[in-house]
Amino acid sequence: MESILERIKISPNICHGKPTIRGLRYPVENILELLASGMTIDELIIDYPDLEKEDFLACIEYGARLVQSKSIHVIA
Repeated sequence: MESILERIKISPNICHGKPTIRGLRYPVENILELLASGMTIDELIIDYPDLEKEDFLACIEYGARLVQSKSIHVIA
């Protein structure tokens, strides 16, 4: 079974080396921002029909793992 994180690709020739979904020009960062704004995966699938539910779940997993590996300081 393919790991869901295998959907996230990093290439210096695509989106300036930012992580993208399946090497397409959809940066993980942008997808996470859309999800954080309150859009649902179902709404995003309508807006981005070439993406699949697993692509959005891979973005969430990628973000979760990134947070686990770094300290983030929030200024209150």
